[in-house]
Amino acid sequence: MIGERIGPYEILEPLGEGGMGVVYKARDTRLDRLVALKFLSPALQADPSAEARFEQEAKTASALEHPNICTIFDLGTTEDGRKWIAMAYYEGHPLDHLLDAGKMTPDRASELALQVAEGLAKAHRQGIVHRDIKPSNLFLTEDGVVKILDFG
Repeated sequence: MIGERIGPYEILEPLGEGGMGVVYKARDTRLDRLVALKFLSPALQADPSAEARFEQEAKTASALEHPNICTIFDLGTTEDGRKWIAMAYYEGHPLDHLLDAGKMTPDRASELALQVAEGLAKAHRQGIVHRDIKPSNLFLTEDGVVKILDFG
């Protein structure tokens, strides 16, 4: 998929893969910015309920504007039927990478937990429950901000 254009997005490199999808780093050619482009996993393309959950993830997360929740920009379908979500691209790494690297001070753990709690509180005030909070769904930016991912 590298070099392929999906609407205004040019795919640059793979970023990762999860249960529902595959994520690529891409460039928004209209606004000249980097984005993360998530595609529904090929194995789930034929499953209408998976497609509905994927679209619901985009709609749910896009309704939540908060510094600790990943920003959703766009939702679409390719000409050959692949569903995708365009979201903010962040420099950093998932929290599980930080945990794998060793111990964290109690102050640092409290700081990160507070950011997660603030993002989840925003979602809960709007009647949204994440249902899959785990270190791999929490992204720590280079600026030290936790972003909650995957509201699927």
